[in-house]
Amino acid sequence: MTDIKRPEVSPAPVVSPEQRAIDELVARKIAGRPGPTYREIIEADGHPVPELLELSWRDLGNDNIPIERYISREWAELEVERLWRKVWQMVCREEDIPKPGDHVVYDIVEDSFLITRAKDGSIKALQNTCLHRGRRLRSRNGRVPEFRCPFHGLTWTLEGDLKDLPHEWDFQHVQKANMCLPQAKVGTWGGYVFINMDPDCAALEEHLGILPDHFKNTAYEDRVKSAHVAQIIPCNWKVAQEAFLEAWHLTQTHPQSAPSAGDVTTQVDLYGDTIARTLTPVGVASPNLLGLEEQDIYDNLLEGRTFYQDRLGIQTGKDFDKDDVEATLPEGVTARQKITEEIRRTIGAALNADFSETPPYMLVDALEYFVFPNFVPWAQEQTNQVYRFRPNGLDPDSCIAEVMYLTPVPEGAERPKPAKIRWLEPGEDWVDAKDLGRLASTINQDMLNLPEVQKGLKALSRTQGSIPLASYMESRIRFFHHTLAKYMGIRNDEGQAGPETTSVAPTVVY
Repeated sequence: MTDIKRPEVSPAPVVSPEQRAIDELVARKIAGRPGPTYREIIEADGHPVPELLELSWRDLGNDNIPIERYISREWAELEVERLWRKVWQMVCREEDIPKPGDHVVYDIVEDSFLITRAKDGSIKALQNTCLHRGRRLRSRNGRVPEFRCPFHGLTWTLEGDLKDLPHEWDFQHVQKANMCLPQAKVGTWGGYVFINMDPDCAALEEHLGILPDHFKNTAYEDRVKSAHVAQIIPCNWKVAQEAFLEAWHLTQTHPQSAPSAGDVTTQVDLYGDTIARTLTPVGVASPNLLGLEEQDIYDNLLEGRTFYQDRLGIQTGKDFDKDDVEATLPEGVTARQKITEEIRRTIGAALNADFSETPPYMLVDALEYFVFPNFVPWAQEQTNQVYRFRPNGLDPDSCIAEVMYLTPVPEGAERPKPAKIRWLEPGEDWVDAKDLGRLASTINQDMLNLPEVQKGLKALSRTQGSIPLASYMESRIRFFHHTLAKYMGIRNDEGQAGPETTSVAPTVVY
């Protein structure tokens, strides 16, 4: 079986004064919240809390968020220059472009890049535009030996050098050496490819902060993309993303999950300006629900894990075979203990992996990280889900939402080819994306909210200019806006526009 590296589970060192101050700050902030803390649930599992799960939080205040950030065309145009052309952003997986000439077309607002594998195995991010008359060189992913413009036939190598200039006799005034395709900076982490259009940007490693250390046991680079689904949805990219940056909407939006997920118990952690995290316990009931027995919680877990088999007769990599699990909890066993046992037994066997000593939080809980501005990877030892949200051109009222699965490759097994992206038609049911299993029905529920939020924000802007956020439960959204404001040139300390900021965002804040 695969020898899985596991997070350090030895007791945390003596609490430092800095850590104690954070713990006390969060305790004051969540005073009055029902239910146990996430730490108390981990301790009840019988595993010491590792250092990587310690609280890391700071108070970013309670100022409102301007509505115009979600609905303004002018704000969207400013995001092009101040955010998307200045920030590291995930563009694809390395496995999407394994051989020379393989390429992915990455579009972000008005920019387009060819993320390609060069002949020497390096990865390039070439501007996807002919330097003659501006025609896009490629409109879809694929593999080619060179990039030839379909308009007049100018051709570039995989490294971006101009190879062929038809009728060169009539271009004596053009220096071929000056006709190389412009490139963005490229970085990789965990099998993912990132680019940054700013030639003076800081290194990707600085942007990722604590992420590589926190994911060193998850081995993203060794996983295969087993599903990839995308859809254009009628809301701003920030509206869509923020629905996935907090957990307390679960009881109202996803009531089928509330009996077995501690939504308001979620721990929020903030690291620097670019990384944030939520830790949501699974196998425990939402503190909003009273009177549930352990069997009720377990029943709910099994129903979710066998959703697709019951309805469609199929089973995905995150689901159980309903005929292969006990339906009744043994006496004295909690739902969380039993679901952990079943994951170790069934999914562990399917992956040829030994999960016997893996702590429950790495098998059942929602350990969801956020990398500014729009990359949301989960951290589990089984199949992980990953989200990405980006603008759909300059339209502030629509965006591209994507969901991917990353699955461990069993030891000794041939590595499968990565899943190709499946585009759902606008309005198409996510349940049609069968590769997503039980997650698809959950995303459907989010999709019912998002267009109505966009419409509601427009209506609300007539009577108020901003919206409030919860102090703690939505602090990851506030964290996102805190960093967004920095990129956009807004001085958060005084609530005033920075020297380069137009009147599109005269107030607020983070």
